[in-house]
Amino acid sequence: MVAISRADCYALDTEDPLRDLRDEFSLPSGTTYLLGNSLGALPRRTAAKVAHTVETEWGRDLGASWNTAGWWDLPQSTGDRLAPLIGAGPGEVLAGDSTSTNIFKVMAAALPLRPGRRVIVSDLENFPTDRYVVEGVAKALGAYEIRDIGSLDEALDDDVAAVLLSHVDYRTGALRDMDAVTAQVHAAGAIMIWDLCHSAGAVTVDLRAADVDFAIGCTYKYLNGGPGAPAYLYVADRHQDAAHNVISGWHGHAAPFAFEPNYRPADGVRRFATGSPPVLAYSALNASLDIWDTVDMAQVRAKSVALTTLFIDLVDELRPDLVLATPRDPAQRGSQVSYRHADGYPVIRALIDRGVVGDYREPDIMRFGFAPLYLRYVDVYDAAATLAEVLDKELWRDERYQQRLAVT
Repeated sequence: MVAISRADCYALDTEDPLRDLRDEFSLPSGTTYLLGNSLGALPRRTAAKVAHTVETEWGRDLGASWNTAGWWDLPQSTGDRLAPLIGAGPGEVLAGDSTSTNIFKVMAAALPLRPGRRVIVSDLENFPTDRYVVEGVAKALGAYEIRDIGSLDEALDDDVAAVLLSHVDYRTGALRDMDAVTAQVHAAGAIMIWDLCHSAGAVTVDLRAADVDFAIGCTYKYLNGGPGAPAYLYVADRHQDAAHNVISGWHGHAAPFAFEPNYRPADGVRRFATGSPPVLAYSALNASLDIWDTVDMAQVRAKSVALTTLFIDLVDELRPDLVLATPRDPAQRGSQVSYRHADGYPVIRALIDRGVVGDYREPDIMRFGFAPLYLRYVDVYDAAATLAEVLDKELWRDERYQQRLAVT
């Protein structure tokens, strides 16, 4: 028995101001989905929205839809819809491309803003693509040193041009203080770039208030845009005239349909567009944003804190031997809880077979993501109880769980 009962969790669900939003999502029966930090659940309205785009806008109206359905402006119009979720203003966010591509774009735009400085500060704990792309930028632009963050106090000096950090650590869920870190980087004279992939839609973000220079993020996690959904980038208004897009495709040209022989960048954030927008992917993302337009992010963050705290409390009671990798202080964590376990991979496989979907990250991290729009308190109770059962009965030792799948 635990001090927190399932009935207690049911009572919390009845009082939850976000409870009706669960009906907006298609969730398989018998599944407790704790993987919203990797791929968000499917909004029920997405299929109809994409079908309309396919059947009517494309099938009936054909090329006219570039104008009549607003296809041409999707990177900007979708960016403006994302902006309130990350504390940005109109004209500061562009939706499109992948997170990796956008990291390349903003890093390559940021470095020339600090001429004479030849150091990029990153973090070995960043999601690998961040680090990989930084390596690519350093090689492409030449003569840049990549410095691991270690202690930020020690990493910053007069040679640092730009700093790229994840707001929420993808393994542990640890949350950095965006305001304090950005201020420290600016005090050293460098440009601050934030990766918001594990923040947007779960953690309150205010890029303008923090005086952030650039940011990037994805929309397929907590924002439920669908697998491979368009990513986004943020360029503070003060940098838009001076920052340049090194992937200078025609969609970022000042007059794309003039078909001029040489590149001339568009004004504002649109200069960071490159190629024609993948319209069907934007359609799915905008279906989800129809839901997000109705959501109070303060309520989302409050529920995120409550769900993650509940899970930690339950696991503390049921399996106090598990090593928590996530900060206990809710002000220092995002919307996921991670535990270390030497056999974490087969444990996760056994959990999935019993309807609790989490995932595993090397070297020993079991991750559980808590998406406040559709996750209930009773789901959290059931997930903790199932985790305890899998460990207590050593169900993870089944031979079938030892074999690694291609995606872990």
